[in-house]
Amino acid sequence: MTSLVVVLGLGLAPSVARADELPTDLVATTTTMRAPASPSGLPVPVTITVTAADGTDVVGGPVTLERRVGGDWRSVTETVTDADGSVQVTVKLSRLKADNVFRARHAGGSTYAASSTGPKRLDLERRHSRLRLDAPKTVVDEQAVDFSILWRTRSGMPVAGRVLVQTRRNGRWRTVHKLRTNDKGRASWRYKVRSDSVWRARGKRLAWVSGDTSNRRRINNLPPGRPVVLPDAAPRPRVKLPAQPRATQRGAAVTIRRIPDPMWHQMVGRTWHSGCPVGRAGLRLIRVNYWAYDGYRRRGEIVVNARVSGNVAAAFREIYERRLPIRSMYRVDRFGWSAKLHGGNDYKSMAAGNTSAFNCRSVVNRPGVRSPHSYGTAVDVNTWENPYRSATGIVPNTWWQSHSNPRYAWRSRDHAMVRLMRRHGLFWTYGLGDTQHFDATAGSAQIRIAPPCVGNCH
Repeated sequence: MTSLVVVLGLGLAPSVARADELPTDLVATTTTMRAPASPSGLPVPVTITVTAADGTDVVGGPVTLERRVGGDWRSVTETVTDADGSVQVTVKLSRLKADNVFRARHAGGSTYAASSTGPKRLDLERRHSRLRLDAPKTVVDEQAVDFSILWRTRSGMPVAGRVLVQTRRNGRWRTVHKLRTNDKGRASWRYKVRSDSVWRARGKRLAWVSGDTSNRRRINNLPPGRPVVLPDAAPRPRVKLPAQPRATQRGAAVTIRRIPDPMWHQMVGRTWHSGCPVGRAGLRLIRVNYWAYDGYRRRGEIVVNARVSGNVAAAFREIYERRLPIRSMYRVDRFGWSAKLHGGNDYKSMAAGNTSAFNCRSVVNRPGVRSPHSYGTAVDVNTWENPYRSATGIVPNTWWQSHSNPRYAWRSRDHAMVRLMRRHGLFWTYGLGDTQHFDATAGSAQIRIAPPCVGNCH
């Protein structure tokens, strides 16, 4: 460990003597003070040296060492220099820089003038520290994680200081929370971790201790629901969709509202166009939480006729409550225009397994025949696993036509989904001819809005 030697003052005559009593031939002196950088709390030697102007050592010179605490100077010790003009005093440095300011004063005498180092701060050597972050390795989505932080020096001394809790996103560490450890070096924090993620903590360095970066903690987010396990032989959707946002509100959190301007601009030229039997004023946007195939609660949306919106909303509320899984719930305008259907591209929507309703188009594979979806009164649910037997063949796949599942694929009017829909005025009109399709009625009177359609009118 090296020591820093600083010349800290020049000789001065004692201020207490009267001018007519001052000797005129006093030898000027210089007082210096040196000390190695040292960790707080450990003894550190402070060497005070008094030297005459001609370079000789001042032997037996009276010296006082003082320390500034809270703005006031306090005496540490009074002593005299030895044969080499120096004296060594042991002190302990504080963790606070402001309390490590010292000065040494040589009082002078009949031969030598007084001198002082002036206020000088002794250097702290930062102790090395260790920061540890603890948290569960797994968490069920929407439940809070308890993070625990312990910050100590390598010798076990607690560190009270500022800590940043960070997670890695898009290749960068980003601060999520700031906290302070207490006088025991501990801190805790609760947070909802909504995805698989990696975490760490960073302690900011202090005057007396170095900063540190903790160990990394990987937390795996688990779904709160039961994921769908598809048969190994079952084909997967041909169109891939991004997962919809995770739900943030409790329960189904169903809302019904008019179509907002930005959404209407997206619908025009895709799912709505001139000549459609229902306009913007007659449509409603339903947003609802649903249990997705991956077991997570997600937020979906569907556009329906205003007159059936209450029935449809109630049906999807119960679907949520009974935890019947939905693959996705995007509006069909997401899939673009289909010249073949003269409306939104339902071929792509079905190939994605998407659940939807309003789409002003022709019946699939029956050009020129208006679909009940044009009125916003028909709802297609889990379209990949519940195919439609069209005039030219089964779409979107043939495998699922002969397979069923008690949760998400129905082939009977006794299935939980079919019974649920019927309770809310949505009827499985075409049975095995169009397994995904339900026709909605308005209100408790179950008033049908769309005109009758001959054959399967998907």
